[in-house]
Amino acid sequence: MTSRKLGLALALALAAGNALADPSPAKKALIDKIVALQQQALADNLAASIVQGPLPQLMNGGRAALQQVPADKREATAKAMDAELKKFIDENVPYLKDKVSKAVPATASALLDERFNEDELKQIVAWAESPVSQKFGLASVELQKAVAQKVMAEAGPTLEGRLKTTQNNLAKLLGLQPPPANTAPKPAASAPAKK
Repeated sequence: MTSRKLGLALALALAAGNALADPSPAKKALIDKIVALQQQALADNLAASIVQGPLPQLMNGGRAALQQVPADKREATAKAMDAELKKFIDENVPYLKDKVSKAVPATASALLDERFNEDELKQIVAWAESPVSQKFGLASVELQKAVAQKVMAEAGPTLEGRLKTTQNNLAKLLGLQPPPANTAPKPAASAPAKK
């Protein structure tokens, strides 16, 4: 995926959740085409980014704790920890892809309708070098933040519970006492897109 397509995908993911004010049929068709072109890539990228956000902190703690495991059990424990983290990713990326896929059409459509006229939408579909690509790129951080907030408002509690379960499972594998309930790392929203 080119950086421009990724930028477009991330921008669409973060559109504000305002209702459409009935654009013209031609403008609506352009908006629908942009959303359709980017929806899958956006769902894949944003879901993976959100799910993997808290994992580095968890993995760093696990690596440190792994040193306390008897040497003859470290390799097996490390493999079990990797399997537990993979399970967390495998279960939660599809969950968030579904949430993002459902959030993108309304949020992206509203923002595109609000910020771009029909001629600009034609340029986005063609995605030629133009001033409109710069305008759209500037909106990408705001778009990403808006969709991430919307998805996390709904999916955050579920992900937090699942992350806590994964954290407890890793602690058990390491023979450690699970951390208190209030110390679980919160899933992080994805970092802003870079062009």
